[in-house]
Amino acid sequence: MFKKIIITLIFLVSYKAESSWGFYAHKKIHKMAVYVLPQSMNDFFLRHIDLLEAYSVNADKRRYSIKNEASRHYIDMDAYDIDSPFVVVPKKWIDTVEKYTEDTLLEYGVLPWHIQKQYYQLIEAFKKNDASRVIHLCSDIGHYISDAHVPLHTTINYNGQLSNQYGIHACWESRLPELFSDNYNFVLPKVKYIENILDLAWIIVENSYDAKDSVLTMEAQLNAEFYSDKKFSFEEKKKKSRKVYSKQYSERYHQMLNGMVERQMRSSVHTVASVWYSAWVESGQPDMSQWVVD
Repeated sequence: MFKKIIITLIFLVSYKAESSWGFYAHKKIHKMAVYVLPQSMNDFFLRHIDLLEAYSVNADKRRYSIKNEASRHYIDMDAYDIDSPFVVVPKKWIDTVEKYTEDTLLEYGVLPWHIQKQYYQLIEAFKKNDASRVIHLCSDIGHYISDAHVPLHTTINYNGQLSNQYGIHACWESRLPELFSDNYNFVLPKVKYIENILDLAWIIVENSYDAKDSVLTMEAQLNAEFYSDKKFSFEEKKKKSRKVYSKQYSERYHQMLNGMVERQMRSSVHTVASVWYSAWVESGQPDMSQWVVD
């Protein structure tokens, strides 16, 4: 029995460490963000759009090799308080550490504070005209901002493991974008300057947290309609058969969510581009026309 519990815990921890928008969605978000940038930045990013897409998933790839990397992708707000977590949890890192300890924050996630940290690093990279570091940091901060838009990145019930909904994480953030995002509208307004990056990160997290109940409740309702043989199917990918949520099930869930995934992806795109732009403005708007990535 004890061995079974340990195996289960290892599975849950490893799942959380790797859970994030699927690779497909991250790459699409970064690619679309380039087209929202002003002309003064757009040329440089267009020349390196393939790198941005490729590097957009690096944060997930290094989750097993970098200490505390996993905690940078989420924040379990309901671990602090179920009813009013955004009242209970201080917004500034130093205040939160003083109240809860750093070990507690690392356990429940440090996503908004890590976005702020990455932002300051990006400003410095722009100031130093370090083209390669700019691309790497833009890819990373775009990854974390996109993760903050995922409702299941804000709750201890991140994979439905507390409500008998195992697998919902991958369904919402990987399966649905893979099936339907080609039809999403990514025509967006131009970027806007962000006054306070930490405030923005908290706004994103709170909006995502507000959506988590709908994500879980609607899928629970759908489970009552579908038997397992209709809920799952098998698809061939890279000459291997994999078990996936069926198209019928996915389409029904997508409809019930009423555009939520599209809204979150659109917001991710615009926010990522706006953060890149704001860091560039804060750095003094360097001329990137001659920048070359090593």
